[in-house]
Amino acid sequence: MSQDKTSLFDVKDVDNKIIRDILSEVAHSLEERGYRPSNQIVGYLISGDPGYISSYQDARNKIQQIDRAKIIEVLLQEFFKNN
Repeated sequence: MSQDKTSLFDVKDVDNKIIRDILSEVAHSLEERGYRPSNQIVGYLISGDPGYISSYQDARNKIQQIDRAKIIEVLLQEFFKNN
């Protein structure tokens, strides 16, 4: 990287990537246990009940680290970006 240019660093981009990565890990864990990840994650997001997410591979703890509103925001951003 050149020393004569200022680089921009956007914390929001990093946060969104972390959220996407966690959602991907949780979805993979749910799928491995035989669940439909979209159904389970929607149930969790709507109700706030972590019981919708399996504790397999620490998926429940991972998803609970993120504010549910932030998860919905990232999902909507992805939806609008792809449509």
